[in-house]
Amino acid sequence: MSLMLTALATLLSHYRRHPGQLAMLLLGLWVAGALWSGVQAINASARDSYARAEALFTTGLDRLERRDGGALDHADFVSLRRAGLAVSPLLEGEVATAQGERLTVIGIDPLTLPGDSAFATTGGPPTSDPGEPTPFFTPPWQTRLAPDTAPRLGLTRQSAAGAEPVLADGQALPPLVLAPALPPGTLVMDIAAAARLLGSGDRVSRLMAETGALNSTPAGYRLIRADTLVDPGELTASFHLNLTAMALLALIVGMFIVQAALGLALEQRLGLLRTLRALGVPGRNLVGLLALELALLGIAGALAGIASGVWLARALLPDVAATLQSLYGESVGTTLHLPWHYWLGGLGVTLGGLAVAGSGTLWRAARLGVLGLGQAQAWRAGFQRQLRGQAIAGTLAALLALATGAWLSTQPAGEGLLAGFLLVGALMLTCALWLSPLLAAGLARLARLARHHPLTQWALADLQLQLPRLSLAMMALLIALSANLGVGSMVGGFRLTFLDWLDQRLTADLYLRPPVEQFDEVQAWLARRDQVAELLPTAGAESTLLEIAPRGADDRPMRLPITLFGITPGASLTPSWPLLATMAGRDAAWASLTAGDAFINEQLALGQGIAPGDRLSLQAPGGQGRGPDTSLNRETVMVAAIYPDYGNPRGEVLLATHRLREHFAAPPRSIGIVLAEGQETALHSRELAKALAARFDLDDEALVDQRRIKALSTDIFERTFAITRALNALTLAVAALALLASLLAQARERRRRLAPLWALGVPRSELAGIQLAQLGGAALVTGLLAVPLGIAITTCLVAVINVAAFGWRLPLHVFPGEIALTLATALGVALLAAGLPALTLWRTPPRALLAEEETT
Repeated sequence: MSLMLTALATLLSHYRRHPGQLAMLLLGLWVAGALWSGVQAINASARDSYARAEALFTTGLDRLERRDGGALDHADFVSLRRAGLAVSPLLEGEVATAQGERLTVIGIDPLTLPGDSAFATTGGPPTSDPGEPTPFFTPPWQTRLAPDTAPRLGLTRQSAAGAEPVLADGQALPPLVLAPALPPGTLVMDIAAAARLLGSGDRVSRLMAETGALNSTPAGYRLIRADTLVDPGELTASFHLNLTAMALLALIVGMFIVQAALGLALEQRLGLLRTLRALGVPGRNLVGLLALELALLGIAGALAGIASGVWLARALLPDVAATLQSLYGESVGTTLHLPWHYWLGGLGVTLGGLAVAGSGTLWRAARLGVLGLGQAQAWRAGFQRQLRGQAIAGTLAALLALATGAWLSTQPAGEGLLAGFLLVGALMLTCALWLSPLLAAGLARLARLARHHPLTQWALADLQLQLPRLSLAMMALLIALSANLGVGSMVGGFRLTFLDWLDQRLTADLYLRPPVEQFDEVQAWLARRDQVAELLPTAGAESTLLEIAPRGADDRPMRLPITLFGITPGASLTPSWPLLATMAGRDAAWASLTAGDAFINEQLALGQGIAPGDRLSLQAPGGQGRGPDTSLNRETVMVAAIYPDYGNPRGEVLLATHRLREHFAAPPRSIGIVLAEGQETALHSRELAKALAARFDLDDEALVDQRRIKALSTDIFERTFAITRALNALTLAVAALALLASLLAQARERRRRLAPLWALGVPRSELAGIQLAQLGGAALVTGLLAVPLGIAITTCLVAVINVAAFGWRLPLHVFPGEIALTLATALGVALLAAGLPALTLWRTPPRALLAEEETT
């Protein structure tokens, strides 16, 4: 046992003499573990928020809404209760805190709330004696909130309980009570307290009922079943899968650093290993000690990575919360909630990656004989075998990519999210594995061509000698560059397409959203004004797709919740509204829509395999909502066209507004106002706002300028992809660190090889230039290989992964600027990584160069 401890201490003493290698090892583990753990912390916190939001009424209860879109009030609740229907009122609104935060207020009636509601057991008032009044629903009432909401009110968790913070309008909240089961950014109180706080009078946002308690829909109301409500966890699953994939990429790049450091450390300890074997340490035990050393270093690096990952998650979580709010309307807390298995998972994944990265090094060490251990060339000779192995593995990865691509081509559009990531991973692996063989072959060819230029031939041969150590860093750089180019092109293409789509969809100059009860009157008043050239009213409703009747195929019954949206075809709208597919051209499609046919969005078309000419059966008012049987009231429409609908997670059917209101009793939504020629938008926006306020008592927020909508939408887009850009930049930084660490680790040996050249009369400035040219050339070749790989990744992202994740396809955009930036980044990273060793060589005195000795 003492012999093994002595041998272990001897092996670890190597890092005392070479602290740079220890730093390189820990750096790889640290950055890889930090990015992986940080993303997993973000995902864990988001899922915790989803679980709390789902527990609070979102998908657990049926809902009743007025069919005409009008506001519910206390009289609706009373009449339905008197009719024997077990409904409960809910009031929802927003308040602004003194700190400028906006919080959601939910008012409930705890006495009529369904007993199996999650709130009744986790966030509601005490129910030990239901007949006795409780502080929750008697003055001064209570405000229940999640602990992570307290800082948004300017309070700490410790000081929140019992506090009565003052809002921006001067009103004080009822005393606070912490309820960990509630979602972030939500204040729950008795409906009477909420009505007073919101100034809503008798208004009610919705009426709720226990799932399945209502067998029929009351006249004049629309019943929304709990099983048709969208689970936020399902909507956001693809977003979190994308984050996980990017974190896994960073983990792999970080492990390249580790593998390069391990290979260098083991090569420099070949003499030490020979000595230990000669002193009686068995080869199996020696490999075991190397594995134990690896585990000790791995635990230290993994723990540092997890701690840094938590810090990184705290920094990125606000951007992620903004993204999820923008894309899916889901509120996610900005405070981390990490379950116990997160810590074990982060440690396990990092150590697992370390085991994979170190297994090759341990295997090669175990196979070298006692005599081979003392020969450095025995280690280098294995690189040729490694190149052949990489070429074979790269070929197998290429075959996997081809097989995955062939399988995806046989699947319906929108399927195969994991297969899409597998395809991207196989493409990256193919190029990464073939990189070193291609570089080695290219250098050998150039060396033959440069036989009449001794210094150039030496530089090429020297670079070949460096390849065993540089190959992993170059592979990491290739993967990071290609991923950066692919994701950057996808985001850039999405931005360009999204802005074009906004310009096409937002054709009106102004958009007005009057109250439902005043809608027709306001529309008639606007139609009489001289400065208004055209009105484009819209309407909206929810329905269920009951059946699809494809042309030439059997009908397909189903029960799919969809959104109905009504537009008004007009001279301003139809020329610019984009269509992806039609049955008989654009003009015929718009004529069919006006006549009563439908358009569907791309999400619904791809998800259900619907094409122009198919017929859809939609549930109409009067349906009972209990399955696809023939007793349901239904409307049948033919699909005339398919249109893009970027950012919408649900299927949507588009109808003419008049038909939607007539056949589906859909409440109106907004009025697009196209101003007459020569009218200045900002001026008439102010004039119309004043006139509407005087005539109909509408506030200024009811009328919105088109430019304001575009600015808001663009801001949402930028915030949505902030996390993607941040992870991209971090991954590229990790690759740069890998290259820098590899060069710094072998800087001393490089000086030993350059010393004879200096002694032969080559100036130090030229020697430093040779180093820069060597690595700059290799990095430029790597960047050139990353360009086609990045374009292939972009194609997979927009044609496979984006369709499977979000349900819509993006056009493929390739940006020459992105390609140039990729090449410049590759060259810049390489020159930066080579610059420090070159500067060290430049400053090394001639006498020190002569004193360099070869020690193996």
